[in-house]
Amino acid sequence: MGSTPYPLPTPATAAGADGLAALLARPGKAVVALDFDGTLAEIVPDPEQARAHPRAAAALAALAPRVASVAVITGRPAGVAVRYGGFAGVPGLEHLVVLGHYGAERWDAVTGTVHAPAANPGVEAVRAELPGFLDRFGAWRGTWIEEKGQAVAVHTRRASDPEAAFDALREPLAGLAARHGLILEPGRMVLELRPPGVDKGVALAKYVRETGAETVLYAGDDLGDLPAYAAVESLRADGHPGLLVCSGTEVPELAERADLLLPGPAAVVDFLAAVARAAADA
Repeated sequence: MGSTPYPLPTPATAAGADGLAALLARPGKAVVALDFDGTLAEIVPDPEQARAHPRAAAALAALAPRVASVAVITGRPAGVAVRYGGFAGVPGLEHLVVLGHYGAERWDAVTGTVHAPAANPGVEAVRAELPGFLDRFGAWRGTWIEEKGQAVAVHTRRASDPEAAFDALREPLAGLAARHGLILEPGRMVLELRPPGVDKGVALAKYVRETGAETVLYAGDDLGDLPAYAAVESLRADGHPGLLVCSGTEVPELAERADLLLPGPAAVVDFLAAVARAAADA
């Protein structure tokens, strides 16, 4: 991180400043929850090549012992996020939990095991139908399917015109999802088909209740993080301080609601390390 420590930035909102102050005053009563792709890891053309920032594990290991828990909440399978994050077996990360598939799966660092539900029949049906479905949109060659276990996603980032492919496929894929009892979750050049009633907000609220945390920090970068933002806002309305962090400004819907804007995963990791140092000094 260099010879000069990363300074602890000031949130732009009063609610965010209160949330950060509460976290630093009683870190042992705080949950720090983080998205993975775009927040801890850079967005890359091939999601299978995504990896957490090289300093991420060390920053989380410095922070985790000082707070109630660190939770990574992701649409990826929990085991995949653990591998791509390099989280397994890292000293100091005993308080880390990875909630995969928006909370449908869970990996606890203390046990090193993943708990996952049975496959959703709607996802299984879509998985079988999707290749032929996309073949009917031959003009959008370059799109590809990502298998996510409890969900399936169509990426348009490699298409000759990614935004046009995204726009053309959004409505048809929404119809396909609905026919099989699923919902369509749009993201940054990705359209994910997954079961309803499972999102990052539900996962975050449930985990905060489980831990009994008084304060929550959530950091994300994409539309799928909006439910988690809403969960933090609801907790704040109930008297629980919270801080909303946005990684990057590519998604205005998220950036406009954030208390603190950071330019990307490297800055998020530096911020977490700074919070760990400040919590140690508090």
